[in-house]
Order: sequence, then C-alpha cells, then structure tokens
Amino acid sequence: MNILGISGYYHDSAAVLVRNGEIIAAAQEERFTRKKHDADFPIHAIRYCLAEGGLQQDRFVDCVAFYDKPITKFARLMETYFSVAPRGLRSFMMATPLWLKQKLWIRYQIEHNLRLHEIKSKDIYFFEHHESHGASAFYPSPYKSAAILTMDGVGEWATSTIALGQDHSIQILKELRFPHSLGLLYSAFTYFTGFRVNSGEYKLMGLAPYGEPKYTRLIYDHLLDLKDDGSFRLNMEYFGYLDGLKMTGTKFDQLFSGPPRQPESSITQREMDIAASIQAVTEDIVLRMARQAQKITGEKRLCLSGGVALNCVANGKLLKSGVFDDIYVQPASGDAGGALGAALLVWHQVQGNARSVDAQHDSMKGAYLGPAFSDEEIGEYLTTHGYTAKKLSQDEWAGEIARLIASENVVGLFQGRMEFGPRALGCRSIIGDARSSAMQSVMNLKIKYRESFRPFAPSCLEEKLEEYFELDRPSPYMLLVAEIKKTRRKQDVPNASFTEMINQIRSDIPAITHVDYSARVQTVSPETNRAYYDIIQAFEKLTGCAVIINTSFNVRGEPIVCTPEDAYRCFMRTEMDYLVLGSYLLDKTAQPAFADIEDWQTSYQLD
Repeated sequence: MNILGISGYYHDSAAVLVRNGEIIAAAQEERFTRKKHDADFPIHAIRYCLAEGGLQQDRFVDCVAFYDKPITKFARLMETYFSVAPRGLRSFMMATPLWLKQKLWIRYQIEHNLRLHEIKSKDIYFFEHHESHGASAFYPSPYKSAAILTMDGVGEWATSTIALGQDHSIQILKELRFPHSLGLLYSAFTYFTGFRVNSGEYKLMGLAPYGEPKYTRLIYDHLLDLKDDGSFRLNMEYFGYLDGLKMTGTKFDQLFSGPPRQPESSITQREMDIAASIQAVTEDIVLRMARQAQKITGEKRLCLSGGVALNCVANGKLLKSGVFDDIYVQPASGDAGGALGAALLVWHQVQGNARSVDAQHDSMKGAYLGPAFSDEEIGEYLTTHGYTAKKLSQDEWAGEIARLIASENVVGLFQGRMEFGPRALGCRSIIGDARSSAMQSVMNLKIKYRESFRPFAPSCLEEKLEEYFELDRPSPYMLLVAEIKKTRRKQDVPNASFTEMINQIRSDIPAITHVDYSARVQTVSPETNRAYYDIIQAFEKLTGCAVIINTSFNVRGEPIVCTPEDAYRCFMRTEMDYLVLGSYLLDKTAQPAFADIEDWQTSYQLD
C-alpha cells in the first residue's frame, strides 16, 4: 500500500511516501523551489517521492494523508477574531480572504493539484495537527510503548499535547489550547530580540548562553501563570498575536525597558539576558510537561515532536534530568514532519497494521530520505558546464577529504541522499577542522554570511563520543546539546566583551565549543552513513581527533542545497576552498570565472 503524506499551506511544505509502513522518501518543498520555508502545495517534493518509489509512470497512490484539519483551524481563527473584536480588524481583513480563497478548500486544492499533475488516489485523510506530530515521533521510534509530548505554536486548537503510544495506536490524554502556547511564547521573544519568527528561534537559543537569566522572575510574574504540571496561561495583555500583526504589544515593550531590537542591528546585553531568561523558562516548562507525561502514562521512554522539540538545549536538559530513561526526538519535528506522521497514521491507526521495533533502532534511515545523484549524473553535469574536477577512487576519497580538512580548508560535501528535516547530517554539509581556533569566525563570516556568535555543530565518531562529550548515548540527528568533557576545556577569560567571548578558545576543539562549553552533537556510525563515517575516521588517523565541524550546505536565508547545481552555485558564491560532488573533487582556484545572474544576497529573505 502506497501512502502519500502531505504538509503545506502554512510553512515548510513537504511530501512523504510510505509503503506498507516503510518510509521510502521524504523531502521539503523548499529544497526544490529554493524558497526557504516554502508553504505552497509541495508538487516538486511529491514528484520526487513518486519517482523514488518507482511510481513516476502510473502515478497512483492508494491514499493521500494531510497533516492538519483546515476547517477546525478556520473555526479557531474566526472564534479568536470574534472574541477580540473590534480589535484585530486589520489582521482579520488580511487573513480571511486567503482562507476563503484557498485554505478553507484544501481538500479541493489537493484534488485539483493531483489531477493537474495526473496523480491518482482513492481517498484523502485529514488528521489533527498534533496527532500528526505525535505519530511522526512515536511510529518511527524504537519503542513498543512510550509517552508522547508534542509542543509547537498552534495546530487547530492544541498547542501542546501529552499522549500514550502503544503498539500501533496513539491516544491523546491531555492538551494545552490556544492562545496559551510555549511555541508562541518563544516566538514572541524571537521577534522581540530582532530575529524572524518561525525561522530565527534557533538563534535565540544560540544567543542565550551569552547572557544571564535576569528576567525570569519578570516573565513568571507578568507573562504567564505556570502550574506544576507544565500547563500555563499567558497574560494576553502583553502579546499582540490575537488581535494584531505583531507578536508583542506596548506593555511588553514597557516590561523590558524599550521597543524590540531592530533586525540586523547590534545585539546588546539586554537581548543576551532576555534570550537566557526565556530559554530558562522554556526548559522549566518542558521539564514540567515531561514529568506530567511520565506521571499519567507511567512510561519510561518519551517521544518528542513539534517545533519546540527542535530546542536541543532543552532536550539535553530533559535527558539529563532522568525523568525518562530515554527520549526520542523526530529529526523533522517541524511541520514538514507532520506529513510523515499523517502517512503513518493511515497505515497504523486507520488500517490497524502492527509495528516492528527492536528497542534500539528507529525506522528513519538516518533521515537520509531525499534525492541522491549518481557519479554518472554528476560527471555529465560537470562536463556539460566545463567545470574542472578530479575523480577520486573509492580508496582515496575519504583520506583526501580528511587531508584537506586537516589543512584548515573548508569543504562543501555533497554525497548520498539529502537529509529530511532542518539539519544537515553529512550528505549536504559544509565541513571543517574542529581543532582550528579561527574556523568558527571564518565559516560564519566568509562561508555562511551570518552572525558571528552562532555556534557550529560537531560530528563525532559514535564510538568515540564519551571521549569528547558528557553524553552516554548516540545523538544521530543533532538534537541533543551536551557539555564538552572537562578534561578538554581551557580556562575562560573573565570580564570579556561580546566579541571577545565569541573568539575565546575554550577547549581543544574550539570551533564547536559554545560559550557555555556546550555543543549540539551529531554521532556518526558506519551503519547510517558509511561515507561520512569514513571521512571522520580518516581525519582521526591523520590528526588523532575524531570530531569535525558540520554545518548545513547553504548560506544564510537559503535552503540546504538539493542538486549538484545548487551545490556548485553555493560553492562559487562563498569562500569555500573545495567542493566534493560524489566522487568528484573540485578546487575553487581551478574553476572558470563564475557569472552569477542572481543578486542572491538581496534575493534571499534573511532568517
């Protein structure tokens, strides 16, 4: 049975193909259209999924599953506007036409788009937003039963849910409802500190360690009424998303002694302290919700999904707390992953098919579920365009890449199947030497063209994990933050400025050591990504270090690269030194002059 899962029309559209319970393919629409967080109907992602599943000829799927219930969401929207009227008229006038024209008719939009592209299906299923999130985490997890915690901005009405997953069924036990939302609370602070909502939340998380949580009491006293079970009520007098077009209102400005920071302006101590404060509050709420989930389910394992589950600092604190013996986080926890949850709900919940689990391995295939390109396709692309490249043999491939990294070169790595979800995990990555004291600054300013304070993630050989980090289990999806081993740390310089803090050398792997001695860890095993594992292993043989830098292959505001053409274009636009396309190695200095027809630095919407 072939099931096509779809998410879309809000942000991060995606498509997934599930066949008899197996995940065959998954991809976000943004990777194909090159429009970050693309919300349009994911026809490019659908075409890819059908082709990967061998369905490009007859274009028939047994059913389509959508991750949301639009009519219920519309009812919530209208009820909200009526409750605050006459305030919110401008927002109402902007939102309602779009709903009446498109979003209220999503079933017909799906049917129309499928017919337009000659894709046939027997039926369409619709699931609740948080039901899809929970299914995306529990069904691929290695657990036969588990508590499930979902947290995001808002679905239909729910903003967080606690559920119980057992065998092939999921039962929602408790929910927090709009407008009281942990995701929207965090997004309000994202907006207030000058970052883009639904895109810049990870920046707020990265900025937090530079500050002190001086405003936590202010947040608890004025913004929310928090209960022991993790439920809370927001004081809506301070927020603007019910009746306006901004996340926060004038009372919020007064509470934090001034207006929101303007995007791209200098970051002050206020923003650092605000970031630290809301991160501490978020971790507190997540821990309380997790304790409540454990209490009412009695389970020893927890599955996490929803946008808040991408807060890997909170995930690390939750794991360290011992509330659960183990946690599993869906690597595509945002709305894109909802497409997967919806498809799996049809197979398991609707059709009643059993799951096969082994308590150790998930069924996400390392999240390597996107397109791959053969050496023949890459070679033809290079020859057609006259690009200079050296074809490496299988025996020399990993060693040559490791040698280049060890010489402090920055390498774009394009190999294997593209990752599903927001993290690059070694197939669409930019990699470098974690031992280099200059590499964080170089890669931020000359490669990624982004803020210098943002940390880079380490990729570490799975079996060497505990030699470098305070973490006792694999972290294949870069969704857990752990501390650097104390034996590897160097003394901090006291009373340093913001710029000085960024550039301080804090460990013997300084390029991936954040200001608080933490790192967002990815463990790499030969079972999930043999080629990437071989590079790190070869690097260890050369240098004695089993850790390298891994950041996504893109520049700020751009989706992660999908095709060889995307990769080459990004390579030539930046100060990367080398590019690996499959077996081919390209030296920047040997390439012909690059005529870029796009003013990309202004065309990308900065996150």
